[in-house]
Amino acid sequence: MRKRLWILLSVAIVAVAAVFLLWRTRRRPEEVEAAPGPPAAQVADAQRGSIAQVLTLAGQFQPYQVVDVHPKVSGFIRHIYVDIGDRVHQGQTLAILEVPELQAQLAGTVSEVARSNDEITRARHEVVRAESTHSALHADYQRLLDTSKAQPGLVAQQELDDAQAKDLSSAADVDAAKAALSAAQNGLLVARADNQRVSAMEGYTNVVAPLDGVIVWRYADTGALIQPGINSNSQDLPIVKLAQSGVMRLRLPVPESSVRYIHVGDPVRVRVDALDRSFDGKVVRFTRELNFETRTMETEVDVPNHDLAIDSGMYANALLRLNHADNVVTIPVGALVLHGNQEQVEVLDANNRVHVRDVDVGIEGNQLAEIRSGVQPGERVIVGAQAKYAENERVTPVLEKTPASETAPQSGGVIDMNAQAGAGDNGGI
Repeated sequence: MRKRLWILLSVAIVAVAAVFLLWRTRRRPEEVEAAPGPPAAQVADAQRGSIAQVLTLAGQFQPYQVVDVHPKVSGFIRHIYVDIGDRVHQGQTLAILEVPELQAQLAGTVSEVARSNDEITRARHEVVRAESTHSALHADYQRLLDTSKAQPGLVAQQELDDAQAKDLSSAADVDAAKAALSAAQNGLLVARADNQRVSAMEGYTNVVAPLDGVIVWRYADTGALIQPGINSNSQDLPIVKLAQSGVMRLRLPVPESSVRYIHVGDPVRVRVDALDRSFDGKVVRFTRELNFETRTMETEVDVPNHDLAIDSGMYANALLRLNHADNVVTIPVGALVLHGNQEQVEVLDANNRVHVRDVDVGIEGNQLAEIRSGVQPGERVIVGAQAKYAENERVTPVLEKTPASETAPQSGGVIDMNAQAGAGDNGGI
């Protein structure tokens, strides 16, 4: 009995030993797999692309020009051809005034021109008469003078003096007649000028549009008495208000930090949420002076509006491109490490070993940064947790896909029409 017990105990010990040896054999490959290797590192490729900083600003549209159309003369409106909202062209008749006294003045100037012409005719005839008389008297005097020289004493001196006096008097009459003719001619010029003036005034009864635009308001109706707009201090109402809306002005307050990037001719993308449309404009002028309170510079953008889709007073969000760089080396911003005053990156070589490099950084966006020197396209840089890795340490790269280009928005104030509509609805409730 005791012998059987020892045999069973020996078999149990052998079985336990065999199980232990089998466990050890199977465990070694797993331990080899779990053996520590190079640490993993998130990396990104340096690429060629572009970086642009854009500024989004809110503005309000204004017409390119607004003109109050006044008549030059006072009169009653006989007929008005336009009303608010009408689109008119330069030179188009807007209204016709009735001014009866101008007709009488015009007739008077016509008569004055005719009278001046008659006066010129009379003066010309007077010149001819005076010249004829002078010619006869001068011939008489010359004959007497010649005779007196040929036969002294034959002609009395008194007779010779009388002939000479008549000759000189007739010469003076010729000069006077010519002066009268010149005065008559000048009178004709004055009469014609007065006629032209009154004719021009009469022409002002036809009120025309000074430019292409839209009638935004009408102040007078048929039969109304309109005063002339000849005094800037006068409070007399115009006939209509005309807005040039084929091109709209969009005024934008550009922050002081962005002023240096604003240039005449720069393209601007304009979004009008009320129309659900975008338009292309360009910077045409700016004040070159900052507002002391807001620290902004007023900048004007001209936006074509040929179909008159944009109305004066509409809000818009404008996108201005500020600093930008094209065809440059870009890496993620997360790859940059500031060491003192020097920007650095950790670059992997062909053997996946870490090397620290100084870099010259250009434009920085929200995701990408421009590298002017220190990194070449195609090289891999570590993104994030750079402090974990040492110089020449070998790592296991885990490639992270990143874009090559970026447009980084900087908001200077945006109008959200949807948010405004929502606020208005809640207020109504």
